[in-house]
Amino acid sequence: MKKAIYLLVALFLTINLNAQLNAKLEVANDSETINDGRAQVIILSGTPPYKYQWSNEDTELDSDMSTGLTEGVTFNVAVSDATGDTIRLEGKIPATSTEEAINSVFLPVVNGLFSVLFWDPFATFGLYDPVVYADEKRVFATGYKQENVEKIFLMKWFQPEGAEVKEGDKLALLRRNTNDTITIYAAEPGKIHHWFSEGEIVFDRSDVASIAKANTAVFGTVVYDTPRPVLKPNGTIQKNAIPLIVVWLILGALFFTIRMGFINFTGVKQAINLVRGKYSDPSDKGEVSHFQALTTALSATVGLGNIAGVAVAIVVGGAGATFWMIVAGLLGMASKFVECTLGVKYRKINEKGEVSGGPMYYLSEGLKRRNMAGLGKVLAVLFAILCIGASFGGGNMFQANQAFVQVSAKVPLFQDNGALFGVILAIFVGLVIVGGIKSIARVTDKIVPFMVAVYVGFALIIIFMNIENLHAALSAIWHGAFSPSALRGGVIGVLVIGFQRAAFSNEAGVGSASIAHSASRTKYPISEGIVALLEPFIDTVVVCTMTALVLIFTGFANDAGGMNGSELTSAAFSSVFSWFDWVLLVAIVLFAFSTMISWSYYGLKAWSYLFGSTKASEYSYKLLFLIFVVIGSSVGLGSVLDFSDLMILGMAFPNILGLFLLSGEVRADLKSYFKGIKEGTIKRFK
Repeated sequence: MKKAIYLLVALFLTINLNAQLNAKLEVANDSETINDGRAQVIILSGTPPYKYQWSNEDTELDSDMSTGLTEGVTFNVAVSDATGDTIRLEGKIPATSTEEAINSVFLPVVNGLFSVLFWDPFATFGLYDPVVYADEKRVFATGYKQENVEKIFLMKWFQPEGAEVKEGDKLALLRRNTNDTITIYAAEPGKIHHWFSEGEIVFDRSDVASIAKANTAVFGTVVYDTPRPVLKPNGTIQKNAIPLIVVWLILGALFFTIRMGFINFTGVKQAINLVRGKYSDPSDKGEVSHFQALTTALSATVGLGNIAGVAVAIVVGGAGATFWMIVAGLLGMASKFVECTLGVKYRKINEKGEVSGGPMYYLSEGLKRRNMAGLGKVLAVLFAILCIGASFGGGNMFQANQAFVQVSAKVPLFQDNGALFGVILAIFVGLVIVGGIKSIARVTDKIVPFMVAVYVGFALIIIFMNIENLHAALSAIWHGAFSPSALRGGVIGVLVIGFQRAAFSNEAGVGSASIAHSASRTKYPISEGIVALLEPFIDTVVVCTMTALVLIFTGFANDAGGMNGSELTSAAFSSVFSWFDWVLLVAIVLFAFSTMISWSYYGLKAWSYLFGSTKASEYSYKLLFLIFVVIGSSVGLGSVLDFSDLMILGMAFPNILGLFLLSGEVRADLKSYFKGIKEGTIKRFK
């Protein structure tokens, strides 16, 4: 009897102890590569099934393991069981390498700054609902991403058109290639809508036109009764922010386009004549020609913003982001015109003939003439601080980071050794930037035209190889711009990512290019502004669009395969030319190099404005710049991209406000300039 009682008590305690949820974390760092830490939840007691909501948004709710964690940064996971009990666990992957240690310090700083500068006031004040909703869930042909799958056939529908289905119901039977069959189940409840009939091919790898479309391998949808919030893999609700800075850039570009009489379209012919030297007077003051000023500024824009930035935009926003990048480029031509005109107008030339110009000077001096000296000084100082940060971020770390990704994939010496690559790159950058703007211009006016020609040339070859599918690609861009999947964040989400990546690529409205253009040899500030408006057109409308078309034609716009940035673009080109990854490797390194040396000039001018033009000040900045080359090679793309966006786009706040206040005098100067050309007072020299 006693034994029976003891057994019952023991059984009771065991059941209750098991019912109380308890778990622990096990962490591992298997390599010295950054962002590859992993953690696993070990259930000690509880009632299955279990759910795991990780702070890593890419980890599924039903996964007890999370990978891709950042070493040295705290993460957490909320574990719940069938009874509703929940416990929260925290952990940290130990950082064992120099690169991991640098990354662990850099990432939290970037995240803190990002939450401030990319604040969404519209959602904060309840002006719109930031939650992303979906009306339906697309049904994909499973396995279409596998390279050995050439065709997928729809063998049978288990549910008739319009039938109500529940989660887990059989939907269809597919056949991959000749004999591999697979059953597709409903992931969520709703009404089934057939896109294909039984016996039809739902995926054909050889059909390039089909792959270029937005809905590759989708053969049906489950339509919801009411729209549902879109969830991230970890179960949190997906929200679509509208950063104030993006709205600021759009409004500024629209205002300058109208205010300057659509100079972004009417001034193109004159811009070409100026670049060809037809109005260049050898006796004009300045350090470089119109063409050299253009190539120096282009070297800071044409490059990884086009190669890696477009890939980032398409991965996040789909093919439709390309349309909004083009719109941003066309409108940005007017912003670039205004800022570069003012850059020359308010530049300073010392007794050695060295030029200092840019927003720091036209904000302080220009607004001073309008009795707003205090505001002008504040805006100039704020711009200079952000410009220095941008020279370390988008003009440096992003370039070094993407160059390292490409080189390390081909050269075993640099694998998991970003710091070593950064040191070597910093030495080469240092050798050029010591020489100043003339040295920089001599390098960029040779590298940039050559590399643009090579990159654009191969892109055109791929485009002409697929010219019969151009309509399908343009249709995907148009459809994706105005009726994108909710998974892309809706129309607003795609528009935001398009403008954001375009601004990062062409820097229109940011003010940086006016620093390079202020060194141009000209007596007419308007002439340099007109030359500058070509930059966003070349950079975004031409080069970015070509990159996007290559990604669409090769199928990588729909299936990135886990890749991003320059890695994705390289894979797209290499799928056509197997050897092109080596060509693109050279192009990326040279583009990165030319961008870095140009941005070092921008940053130095901002630094000199704040701290003076002494040799000690100059070399202090250049040393810091070279240190950030090493940091950029050692940290993850995500944190580098966020920091780059923060600094470069942040520059637009003080710059566009100043441009708006000074736009009246630019408009008056523009009218006077074209009047002089018409009357012959502004002479042609060729």
